[in-house]
Amino acid sequence: MSSSAASTATPSRKSFAVDWEKRVDDVKVTKTDLNTLVMNYLIIEGYKSAAVKFAQEANISPQVDLESIQERVEIRNAIHRGDIQAAVERINELNPELLDTNSSLHFSLLRLQLIELIRNCTSDPDGDISAALAFATTHLAPRAPSNPEFLQDLERTMALLCFPPNNLAPPLAELMDPALRRQVAARVNEAILDAQGVPKEAKIRRLVRLRGWAEQRIRNEKRDIPPMDLGLDLGQSADEPMGS
Repeated sequence: MSSSAASTATPSRKSFAVDWEKRVDDVKVTKTDLNTLVMNYLIIEGYKSAAVKFAQEANISPQVDLESIQERVEIRNAIHRGDIQAAVERINELNPELLDTNSSLHFSLLRLQLIELIRNCTSDPDGDISAALAFATTHLAPRAPSNPEFLQDLERTMALLCFPPNNLAPPLAELMDPALRRQVAARVNEAILDAQGVPKEAKIRRLVRLRGWAEQRIRNEKRDIPPMDLGLDLGQSADEPMGS
């Protein structure tokens, strides 16, 4: 009786943790798989020099033209420094149809360009706002009626002209935060990758999220497993600048 009960008893938390670690250790990943993951990460995140060097050292052939990484880097860097016109020109050189077929992304870039114009003119108490008004009238106003979100974004952006830049309400201050540049740059990067037939997210990030999901399900079942920090901050993937 006691023997039968022992055989069907739920494993203890300690024994489950040991079994979990053993299962993790039993998973064998080939060097080829690891090299593929690393190369995929370097390409998606835009580390051209590292990708070139790694391809040589690992003796593997990337599935994309590594020169295209540099093009994405230059576009992202232009957006990060607020030179939106240069970024748009480079995007059109790389893929003339990209912005024509993605109205939301195009509007986001135009709005960011308007924000940069407003930033420049409001930084000086005697700044001339005519350039910002002309840009909004010519490039954004005709597009805004086609989408309620466009109209709302344009109205909120124009409100920047009504208040001193050092005393903006949080919703307006967000528009002047450099984080918005990084968000738009990340969207542009994803759109370019998608147009090139390349996944928008590094495979290793998806694997880490999948593992995190599996671990959380186990913990929800009141089973203990050892914590593991894989050293990959998923929260920064859209905001980190690309390497050169």
